[in-house]
Amino acid sequence: MKGLILGAGKGTRLYPFTLAYPKTLIPVANRPLLQLCIEKLKKQGITEIGIVIHPSHESVIKEQAGTGERWGANITYIYQTEPKGISHAIRQAEHFIGDDSFILLLGDNLILDDLTELKNLMMNGCHAALMVSEVKNPQDYGIVEVINDRIVRLEEKPSVPKSNLAIIGAFAFTNTIFSASAAIEPSARGEYEITDAIQWMLDQGCSVSYYLSTKPNMDVGTLERWLEANRMMLDNGKEPGEIDGTVVLDNCKIIAPVRIGQNCVLKDCVIGPYVSISAGSNIEGCRIENSVILNGAHLKQAVNPIKNSVIGFRSMMVGLHSPRKVGDG
Repeated sequence: MKGLILGAGKGTRLYPFTLAYPKTLIPVANRPLLQLCIEKLKKQGITEIGIVIHPSHESVIKEQAGTGERWGANITYIYQTEPKGISHAIRQAEHFIGDDSFILLLGDNLILDDLTELKNLMMNGCHAALMVSEVKNPQDYGIVEVINDRIVRLEEKPSVPKSNLAIIGAFAFTNTIFSASAAIEPSARGEYEITDAIQWMLDQGCSVSYYLSTKPNMDVGTLERWLEANRMMLDNGKEPGEIDGTVVLDNCKIIAPVRIGQNCVLKDCVIGPYVSISAGSNIEGCRIENSVILNGAHLKQAVNPIKNSVIGFRSMMVGLHSPRKVGDG
């Protein structure tokens, strides 16, 4: 079994952060989503991993993931030049997958499930297996309709959902998915939808199974979801606080859970709860909670507490007034 991670999307809902940085590399609790995806696949014994990327992101993604050696994996890069949907992205990987089955992860999703059930369904002879989760806003997802524990229909972002069971960023397929992806037409929004491809498989009599994940999993596609994902990861950590040994704390109060990366310097600050601060940041005289501070930020003497905010890479601010989002400096 191989692994495939889709990471060619533009991430327009997270502008300005994703103007220069692909969404799959945004950090959640200081760990890039792409890294988390690779680790999930490796935990299942999958070492041949393809990553679908846009050519404009090639250098920065390769800098982060390399050849996969650090994880004991072998990474192959596959290119999608136009954002035409998940099924279109899958088709770009047909040569890489060959005759193998594979687990597919969406690189902009935070998956806390360990994927064991997904893999087991494929080993039992399915053509496709889906991870689904109950959601409060099903109209924002691909939805499955289930009767007597069997999937009977799928629909992408329905205006009137027939269930609240959403497909959440993790799939497993045999190579039948390539025939399905080639057989479908673009949707009304101009994309080759994965839900249409799986529906084609159902209509052809293929075995499509699912399992219900009870763990929190989510698309990290908006500022609100990014902050929520950060809280989820910090709550999911083994320790209530993780502060790198190179961090300098001078007269600071830390309210767990937090995560502070390498070579950060903090002075006269109150940090937490639910704050992640990436490497190389310098913060003085600030009160920060429920926020994400990206690499190399310099913050000094915030007039008001910084709450529910994301501060961009290399941002430099003095006396700031509670930003909600600040782009790259």
